[in-house]
Amino acid sequence: MKAMVLAAGLGTRLHPLTADRPKALVTVAGRTLLEIALRRLRGFGVREVIVNTHHFPGMIAEYLAAHQNFGMKIELSREEVLLDTGGGLKKAAWFFLEGDEKSDEPFIVHNVDVLSTIDLGRMARFHLEHAALATLAVQQRETPRALLFDEAGRLCGRRTGPAAGVEDANAENLQLEMVRPEATGQALGFSGIHVISPRLFAKMHEEGAFSIISAYLRLAAQGEKILGFRADEYAWRDLGRREDLAEAERAFASGGLGGI
Repeated sequence: MKAMVLAAGLGTRLHPLTADRPKALVTVAGRTLLEIALRRLRGFGVREVIVNTHHFPGMIAEYLAAHQNFGMKIELSREEVLLDTGGGLKKAAWFFLEGDEKSDEPFIVHNVDVLSTIDLGRMARFHLEHAALATLAVQQRETPRALLFDEAGRLCGRRTGPAAGVEDANAENLQLEMVRPEATGQALGFSGIHVISPRLFAKMHEEGAFSIISAYLRLAAQGEKILGFRADEYAWRDLGRREDLAEAERAFASGGLGGI
């Protein structure tokens, strides 16, 4: 199985830690975020990875070389202009299509700044068993950017705003977008981990910089199977802010993130 680590972001919320290094090389509990993500992927059988870069790209190349790519085959996809999650993935399509364009073996996309104990193997099996185009690891938690899923676990919309994640859909400043108006959606938080079938690339008509979530919503509106994988039982942390790093340090120290 192959994977992509999304690591091109500027990491502005981690400043000044990212003033002299990319977000991927920020450390927590003595390891870089990139090392943690790569070792997690390798632990689930991933041996080929592409990492997108933009901010201090040379430092990532040097770091990987110094660590012998952590025993994996690793390619870098350098973005001169940030392409966002969807554009970055589309630029790296060649990596997943090379050799056999008819292959539909799914691959994993993993944000570099998330920690989790999510069972990626179980998630991949779920994806295959349900013949999904894309499967998103989601949890029931409060978030300002919630995705909506129907009773069958299919993506049907999103809602944003300070009250997202709260059951009152009429809350002030809440923005609701339903791509399948007939559906009733449950608000769930996306974990930044996907399993994707390569046939997605032929359906990605967006160009330049774009969000993969926007592409998923468009495809869901067209009847494509974009599913949520419930990951409520697993630990998960977003490390986008300095205070998140501090909390993760404490969690590691107390054994609260065992298995990572």
